[in-house]
Amino acid sequence: MESETRCKVSGAWSPTMPEGLAFEVSHHPLTLKKVVNLIVAMERLKGREAPVSTEFGDEDLLSMMLDSFIEVCELGSAPRPQISWTGEEPCSLTDGEKRSVVRVGDSAELRAVMLQGGSHLRKVILNMSTYLHPTLGARGRTVALAIKDTNLYLSCHKDGDTPTLHLEAVEDKSTLSGWGTSIDLDSDMLRFLFYRQDTGVNITTLMSVAYQNWYVSTQPRNNKPLTMCLQSTSHAQIFSIREEVE
Repeated sequence: MESETRCKVSGAWSPTMPEGLAFEVSHHPLTLKKVVNLIVAMERLKGREAPVSTEFGDEDLLSMMLDSFIEVCELGSAPRPQISWTGEEPCSLTDGEKRSVVRVGDSAELRAVMLQGGSHLRKVILNMSTYLHPTLGARGRTVALAIKDTNLYLSCHKDGDTPTLHLEAVEDKSTLSGWGTSIDLDSDMLRFLFYRQDTGVNITTLMSVAYQNWYVSTQPRNNKPLTMCLQSTSHAQIFSIREEVE
């Protein structure tokens, strides 16, 4: 005669288990994944041949459960790799020609300007956020650059067929900075991220994470906007990043 098993959650009796095997569901909260695992395991157990004897040991029970769950584990998706925020520090940028990066008024662009004596206060102070990249082969430290005390971030995205540099307003800064902030590797938020590549003393390049081999660059003429350009031997891509004391 088949045994009957009572499920305490529903209070219903079900003659579905093999003879000698009882199954009880506790009142502990279950995640959706655990519920799916439970249902699939029950369905697989229904189709098993009942043990010849009710006197089976722990090893027999473990073997049955492992057989039931071995494929169920495939149902759970692996965590998606993410870029995680680790900190922030103020800094300023100077290009290879010793020109400071400034913002002209309230414009939405940054320019490289040769500052005269006493005009150093015009240089823009940037908050550089740093991130932990999940890929060991990342091409430098992952950073984001925002103008201090604003929600304006440097971003690189395509204007037509060519990646271009922008100052873009971010409504919710917590999507880019702060403890617990993380960015999916396939997110469109990658447009705000750059690989900081330090190759010597005060020699740094900033390459777009979204568009590999496109670098933040300055133009030959003074007081011209920063742009994006493809990798080359030009000094226009080289910056010196100086930490600023708050």
